[in-house]
Amino acid sequence: MALAVTSSSTAISGSSFSRSGASSDPKALQICSLRLSDRTHVATFSQRLHSMKPLNAESQSWVARASILIAPEVEEKENDVEDFEQLAKNLEDASPLEIMDKALEKFGDEIAIAFSGAEDVALIEYARLTGKPFRVFSLDTGRLNPETYRLFDAVEKQYGIRIEYMFPDAVEVQALVRNKGLFSFYEDGHQECCRVRKVRPLRRALKGLKAWITGQRKDQSPGTRSEIPIVQVDPVFEGLDGGVGSLVKWNPLANVEGVDVWNFLRTMDVPVNALHAQGYVSIGCEPCTRPVLPGQHEREGRWWWEDAKAKECGLHKGNIKEENGATDLTPAIVQDIFESNNVVSLSRGGIENLLKLDNRKEPWLVVLYAPWCPFCQAMEASYVELAEKLAVKGVKVAKFRADGDQKEFAKQELQLGSFPTILLFPKSAPRAIKYPSENRDVDSLMSFVNLLR
Repeated sequence: MALAVTSSSTAISGSSFSRSGASSDPKALQICSLRLSDRTHVATFSQRLHSMKPLNAESQSWVARASILIAPEVEEKENDVEDFEQLAKNLEDASPLEIMDKALEKFGDEIAIAFSGAEDVALIEYARLTGKPFRVFSLDTGRLNPETYRLFDAVEKQYGIRIEYMFPDAVEVQALVRNKGLFSFYEDGHQECCRVRKVRPLRRALKGLKAWITGQRKDQSPGTRSEIPIVQVDPVFEGLDGGVGSLVKWNPLANVEGVDVWNFLRTMDVPVNALHAQGYVSIGCEPCTRPVLPGQHEREGRWWWEDAKAKECGLHKGNIKEENGATDLTPAIVQDIFESNNVVSLSRGGIENLLKLDNRKEPWLVVLYAPWCPFCQAMEASYVELAEKLAVKGVKVAKFRADGDQKEFAKQELQLGSFPTILLFPKSAPRAIKYPSENRDVDSLMSFVNLLR
């Protein structure tokens, strides 16, 4: 609350706090026209506090005046706290344009769009359509594809903006590369590299904002993003004011499917990453991204050597459903897959026996799977068809559920890297041969079996 102080011969400036008793002016010792000698009003303060209206200095003490000034400010601040959970519910049926408009209206220059250089250009187009000014920032990890850098340049020219780039700390990158090499993530997981090159630069960027806008969608990643709200208090990162709850996260595309995003991009004729035309869908750093094939989920092109549920870099940790813990929303019971009379379901004991056999009567083809995994689900039809064809060729086709309690065993004994893993147990070879390709169509799998059985 602002206090207007009028100029007066009886008002005292910062240099007039004199305690001299020589003055003959009865109003000499005053603050903003309040007489400190007027004690009668101080005595009656408690009876008048709740009925007070702004009064002049002649009728109230400076203590009462201070109470009137401070109390409304505290009340105003409390009323300013918003229930973003309720706001998310109110915006559940809103369009991305409406959500973007609301976000920019509420936070103005203290909100920015996180642009990764893939289909996130849709966010920038929605921001442009609102007619409001907007900011864009991006994380340059130093290992992006050339096509991504060219997209950055095209977007800046198209929209007349300057993207605010955030870079990793050079000392941290240098230490990581010197200690573990350029491609350590292929051996021990991508999290450490992402933490240095992406998460920490993002943390620095967000410390200068009160809100940020992301391109997260519920259909982007299996088992991790299906509960994304439209707007939320960011559960992981801190904003400009610091502390828990100091940053708000907006996800205007949360309820939009990928196909609709692409229809929008084509309709608006905006720049897109040239890699999309080469089969790339979800695009990150060059060493950790590759094209996906028909029938594969878009996130299968990211960190393909890891488990399907691990395909996150840490930027959206607060929205991820963990495999273990309170945030695990995966159904306890899921419908099994690869159901066919030609597909044998192996128990732990059954596959252990298969491992021990040096001379088998017939070759075995076994898929290590998890029924919740969309990559396994995507190859179900081709695997069942393959089993029908191999049934007359003397090849046993089987499945072994390798998630949950069996996962560590499968990693140590069955070469499990990610789901699905396909193994061929030849008749005479003691060790299983792992199918190396991402091509899971019938013809590719049949060629693999025919060449090795």
